[in-house]
Amino acid sequence: MDRGRIAGTGRGVKDVPVFLSAHPSLQNPGDWQVGRTGSSVWLGVSTLGIQQRLDSSLETLGSIAQLLGEVVRSFQYQRPSWSEFVRQLYFVGVKSQSVVITTGAATGMVLCAQTYFQFHKVRLDTATGAVVSVGMASELGPVLAGLMLTARVGASMAAELGTMRVTEQIDALRTLATHPVDHLVVPRLLALTVAAPLLTGEAVLTGIIASYLVGVKLLGIEGAYYLAYVNRYTSAGDLSIGLVKAVLFGATIALICCYKGLTCPDGAEGVGRATTEAVVAASITVLVSNFFLTLLLTRLLGWN
Repeated sequence: MDRGRIAGTGRGVKDVPVFLSAHPSLQNPGDWQVGRTGSSVWLGVSTLGIQQRLDSSLETLGSIAQLLGEVVRSFQYQRPSWSEFVRQLYFVGVKSQSVVITTGAATGMVLCAQTYFQFHKVRLDTATGAVVSVGMASELGPVLAGLMLTARVGASMAAELGTMRVTEQIDALRTLATHPVDHLVVPRLLALTVAAPLLTGEAVLTGIIASYLVGVKLLGIEGAYYLAYVNRYTSAGDLSIGLVKAVLFGATIALICCYKGLTCPDGAEGVGRATTEAVVAASITVLVSNFFLTLLLTRLLGWN
């Protein structure tokens, strides 16, 4: 029998689908060899795909690190465009207040209600304020503000820079002896780094105020005890941790979104894909890095 073909089918080894590799009707040892070969090919292709994705991710991280190095050199040798910085600060900070304040207030109210429902079972109603204030100051405030800035500001940065690249406006800047990093990236990074902690403070404050109104006016918690627990268990270190996180989140969001915009593919589809990738990458970075920053700032620095 020709082992290069399956009996009765007239099909060669290369014609055998992978899903036949474990079929019980393949009794011939040569047929089992075909199955093993197909599985090996499938496994090799999968491994190659994973390796390519890993290489692409590492290459992207290296490119973002190079962009950060160019930003640092720009601070050393080039004066930032303050007019562009003020314009970006207005767009990033002032126009994002409504979104961040609404998010902070809604989160504070929900956190207060859920904490009260659980603490009421063990008669710890008045401790609700402490959980809300500490959670908003050190965790939820900076993370939610970062996610809102990613959705509103980061997407806009990536789309704007991507459109400038597709329409060759960035090349025009180079012909005018203007480095794109100096004129486009640095003002946006400065604006987002400055605005992020300020917006985080607003989110924390509105969240605590909203939780107080819900807890005292709606759920019947004694107002004096509520404020006493907030004052007792919320320290300056909690707020400091949140503000430091916000600064790092703001710089990270600006770097990722500017990089995606500057390196987007050609065409309208490329701009859309770059914008989506920027929002997803920045959001995941904020969420993942928040865990490591929490461990670093609370345990290593000993602020709590």
